[in-house]
Amino acid sequence: MITATGAMIGLAVAIVLIVKKFNPAYSLIIGSLLGGLLGGAGLTDTVSFMIKGAQGMMPAILRIVTAGVLAGVLIETGAANKIAETIVDKMGENKAIFALVISTFILTAVGVFIDISVITVSPIALALAKRVNISKTSILIAMIGGGKCGNIISPNPNTIAASESFNIPLTSVMFAGIIPSIVGIVITVIIASSLTRKGVKIVDSDIEVGTEIKEKPSFTASIIGPVFAILLLALRPIANIVIDPLVALPVGGLIGCIAMGKIKNINEYCKSGLSKMIMVAIILIGTGTLAGIISNSNIKDIITALLSSTGAPAFLLAPLSGILMSAATASTTSGTAVASKVFGPSMISLGVKPLNAAAMIHSGATVLDHLPHGSFFHATGGAVNMEIKDRLSLIPFESLIGLVLTVVSTILFGIFGL
Repeated sequence: MITATGAMIGLAVAIVLIVKKFNPAYSLIIGSLLGGLLGGAGLTDTVSFMIKGAQGMMPAILRIVTAGVLAGVLIETGAANKIAETIVDKMGENKAIFALVISTFILTAVGVFIDISVITVSPIALALAKRVNISKTSILIAMIGGGKCGNIISPNPNTIAASESFNIPLTSVMFAGIIPSIVGIVITVIIASSLTRKGVKIVDSDIEVGTEIKEKPSFTASIIGPVFAILLLALRPIANIVIDPLVALPVGGLIGCIAMGKIKNINEYCKSGLSKMIMVAIILIGTGTLAGIISNSNIKDIITALLSSTGAPAFLLAPLSGILMSAATASTTSGTAVASKVFGPSMISLGVKPLNAAAMIHSGATVLDHLPHGSFFHATGGAVNMEIKDRLSLIPFESLIGLVLTVVSTILFGIFGL
């Protein structure tokens, strides 16, 4: 058994290396190795724990890699941009904040990475906000909040990681996030609306960045692929027909490509999608090594004992582990994966249902997944040309939105045990 102190030192080393801009996957592997050695395991056992942890991530990684087909088609054909543009145009300037929230919500919900959703919508958001005199701070919170709400009901890597860890259908985890996401949308609109005249103002030079848009397909053609993929996934709870995400997501991308008349470019889109997914997959390997070390340490026992000593209910371990691990990794996917792998067995043994645990961990992982040692912080700030100090000021608002998702999920699946 690795000591909690050793495992925490390893985790701290990984975080410091990531903050220092060292490669995240290598940072996690180095931190894992040090954590095992300093925690009292020999070199052989430490490496064995790391390998077993990484192996545990392989089913999720395989599905994430194949999901790149759908992501590549949506982004490279201009479909994602068309979906966002149509939503904003239909809602009009009077509902600018709501339109931006819904745009990133829908894009993320249908399978576009949350940071890519924000980057996709940001040129439209900047132009719209300049016209109606809304601050850059407000539109970025609107896009991030909408993306967080969409992320917990999406077929994205974070949701796949939760479903794989607890061996439950992907659609079950997606559906579990619906009510929290609706509440989250309302809170996001309220928060973003309160910031419309506060924070960083948009200047003309912001509008010129990234506004070049390729010829886009129709809205109907754009939405066919992701809708088809979701319908295939929904066959399991509706008709007990199991179509694995490994099949459903790339088939959705293929159908979408045919609907848009772009099938001749499918290889190009697959390459693009793979390039976007491969970094997530590699980071998950590093995350797996860390999960292997933490799961073979007594950290989970200490946290469980602390909860028991306070008289807190066992189900609180789920959202708390999601929050803590997402803070450590600054990633919804890695936070969900580590928390599920490390703390999942303890939760099940304490009587928490697998779906309930997955839902609460998943929502908890949205509370601190935007910290500066992760790529999301920098990608979203860069999307609207925001300075680091200004981007840091958004963290409390982002955390509040994630906390709302977590509280609603905990009430539903912890207190009421739905």
